[in-house]
Amino acid sequence: MNPEISQIIFSILFILAIFLFIKRMLLVRKIILLGKPFSPENSKKDRIKNLLLIAFGQKKMFKKPTVAFLHLLVYAGFIIINIELLEIVLDGILGTHRLFYSFAPNTYLFLINAFEVLALGVIIACVVFLIRRNFISIPRLSSNDLKGWPNRDAHIILFAEIVLMLLFLKMNAADSLLQQRNVSPYQEAATGDFMISSLLHILMNSFSTSLLIATERTTWWMHILGILAFMNYLSRSKHLHIILAFPNSYFNSTRSSSTLQNMPAIQKEVYLSMNPGVVDTSSPETPSAFGAQDIQDLSWKNILDAYSCTECGRCSNACPATLTGKKLSPRKIMMATRDRAEEIGRTLSKNQPTESTSKTLLHDYISEEELRACTTCQACIEECPIGIRPMDIIVELRRYLVMEKSIAPAAWTSMFSNTESNFAPWKFSPDQREDWNNK
Repeated sequence: MNPEISQIIFSILFILAIFLFIKRMLLVRKIILLGKPFSPENSKKDRIKNLLLIAFGQKKMFKKPTVAFLHLLVYAGFIIINIELLEIVLDGILGTHRLFYSFAPNTYLFLINAFEVLALGVIIACVVFLIRRNFISIPRLSSNDLKGWPNRDAHIILFAEIVLMLLFLKMNAADSLLQQRNVSPYQEAATGDFMISSLLHILMNSFSTSLLIATERTTWWMHILGILAFMNYLSRSKHLHIILAFPNSYFNSTRSSSTLQNMPAIQKEVYLSMNPGVVDTSSPETPSAFGAQDIQDLSWKNILDAYSCTECGRCSNACPATLTGKKLSPRKIMMATRDRAEEIGRTLSKNQPTESTSKTLLHDYISEEELRACTTCQACIEECPIGIRPMDIIVELRRYLVMEKSIAPAAWTSMFSNTESNFAPWKFSPDQREDWNNK
C-alpha cells in the first residue's frame, strides 16, 4: 500500500475510534449524572488515600493472593503494554517506524523487553482465568447471574486480550527477523532480538522476505485496530471498571461498614417523637420523596457503582441470603441497576425523554422478594474489591416500598406500629419499660 494512503487511512480510523469512544463515555457520564446529588462525607485527603490503596494498589484484592497476583498481572500488563500504543499511533500518522528508538535506544530496548515479558504474563493469566471459568467448579463464576451475555462478555474480553498480546509478540518477531535481513525501513531501528518474541523465530525463519513484511504489516494493523476496537467494546462491557474503578474508589465512603446511612430528616423526626421534651427551633425539612423507584431516584454515586461493577461475585459469595438459597444476589442487584441505566441510555441517545419507557428499576429489574431477603449485614460492601455498595441501592428501594407505597411484610408493619405507639418494637406500654426484662 502507498505510504501516504496508509497514513490517511490510519488517521481516519484512529480519529473515528476516538470519536466513538468519547461519544460513548459522554453518554455514560450523562446517565450517571441523572442520579441525585451526592457529596462525599470524607475529606479529600482520605479520598486520595482510598484511590491509591483500592484502585491503584488493589489492596482488597490481596485477601486472595494467588487470584490477586494474576489479576494484577493482567491489569498492569495490559495497561503498561499499551504505553507502546503512543508510538504505534505516531508511526501510523507520520509514516515512521519505531519512532522512539532513536531518542533513547537502551531505554527503548529495556521497555520493549519488559512489555514482552508482561505480554507473556497476560497470556498465561488469561488462560488460567479461562480454565477457572470453564473447567473448575467455582460457584461465584458459574451461578445463574452470569448465564447468557455476562458469561460471553467475560470470555470475549479474555480471548481478546490473548489475541492482542500474541499479535504484539508476532509483530516484534517479524520485525527483528526483517532487521537481520537488512530490509528497509526495519534495519534503521537496530533493536536486535527481543526476549520473548525471538522464541517465535523458529516458526518464522523459513518465511520469505515478502511474507515476513506482510506478516509484520498485518500484525501491526491488527494489533492497533484491535486495541481501538477493544477500547470501544470495553466502554459497553463490564470491563468499563478498568476506567471507572478510579473515580469510583475516589468517591467511595470511608465510613464504617457497620454504619447504615440514615435519612437525616426522618432520623430527626424519630428523635423528636421519642423525646417529647425536646423543642425543635429549626425549619422543617420534608424530603420530596422517600427512597428510590428508578435510576433517577438513586444518587449518581449509586449509578457509578453499577457501572464500576466487575461482576466478580465476591459480594454474592459472602452474602448470607445468597448462601442460604434466597433469591437475593448483590451482584445481580448491580447488574440489574446497570441494565436499567443502559435502557435509559438508549432512550437518551434517541433524544427521547427518560419517562418514555414504562419500566422501572423496582419490579421490572429487581423484585420485592430480593429486597426483603437482605439482612443489611454489609458483607457485600466489605468483600467488594473496589468498595461498591449494593446494600445502599437495596435500602433505597426498600424505603420507597415502605415509606411511599406502605408495602411491607406483616411482621414489619407490626414493628412499625409498635414503635410509633410504644417507642419500641414490642407491644408493651412505655410506662412498663422497667418491667420489660421480666416479660
